[in-house]
Amino acid sequence: QLQLVESGGGTVQPGGSLRLSCAASKFTLEEYAIGWFRQAPGKEREGVSCMSTSGRNPKYVDSVKGRFTISRDNAKKTVYLQMSSLEPEDTAVYYCAAVWRADPHWCTVEAANGWYSYWGQGTQVTVSL
Repeated sequence: QLQLVESGGGTVQPGGSLRLSCAASKFTLEEYAIGWFRQAPGKEREGVSCMSTSGRNPKYVDSVKGRFTISRDNAKKTVYLQMSSLEPEDTAVYYCAAVWRADPHWCTVEAANGWYSYWGQGTQVTVSL
């Protein structure tokens, strides 16, 4: 079974940057679409970004466009989320998720409907003065 472990969270001031990592164990990530999600206290989980197995046309929700960048290093079995110009509204627990799909260009940032099969345990990101 695919296992995912996030790291890289922490506390940063507004305007700062963090890079989150999502490392896979036991299996390569090459055949999995990957999504990043987040959940703030008292709020529902929301999608942030996703990348298909082909790596083409990554998706971002409007609130992070131009600030966050998703990437993957298949050799290292790791997916990254580079976050810049962080805002207090970005404070949340961030999760990566994966699912195998036959379509190499598929991914979704939709948090509902159980699209993703595997989830990490989450990493806390706090943006505060």
